[in-house]
Amino acid sequence: MIPLSAGRPDRIVAVGAHCDDIAIGAGGTLLTLCLARPGVRVDALVLSGGGGEREREERAALAAFCPEADLRLTVLKLPDGRMPAHWEEAKAAVEELRERTEPDLVLSPRTDDAHQDHRGVAKLMTTAYRDHLVLRYEIVKWDGDLGRPAAYQPLTPEVAEEKVRLLQEHYPSQRHRPWYDREAFLGLARIRGIECHARYAEAFDVAKLTLNLGG
Repeated sequence: MIPLSAGRPDRIVAVGAHCDDIAIGAGGTLLTLCLARPGVRVDALVLSGGGGEREREERAALAAFCPEADLRLTVLKLPDGRMPAHWEEAKAAVEELRERTEPDLVLSPRTDDAHQDHRGVAKLMTTAYRDHLVLRYEIVKWDGDLGRPAAYQPLTPEVAEEKVRLLQEHYPSQRHRPWYDREAFLGLARIRGIECHARYAEAFDVAKLTLNLGG
């Protein structure tokens, strides 16, 4: 596997259907990026969970996952599990985000994710961000929808452990879920690490990647 660089991203967009999606799917990557580039701008959009405990959790969590970043987080109130029925509102939110930032890197759910909310957000991102590097994160779940990713971000053991610690600390509302535990998060990171010759990693799907081999 030949390592490829995405340059030095100064502006990142991260989108999730639910509070905790971004942190679960790309929390280690955000930690790695923000620790390496203090002051990086992160525009985050979450389409559900606004106005209550879930939003409070998300704001505290993403602040911790994006240390020293210029974090700009929007959390909307679309109903969990009903995203397809609120397509116009979701589309308007993604388009508004697109209008206010020109990112170097976009983090979004996968288009083949089994959860309809994740899948719907991912499809919106493909039309809003046509000329950007879009990395589509994975979320382990009961559905068994994990695939064969094309891109990997290795994580140091310290970052992998910090990701798990922050997930447990900042999302108490999710601790009752049978899949929400240290073994699940660290186990998947270990498997993805094996696949890219690292100890731990987060993995992503990539729809299109334009190369500049002569630049």
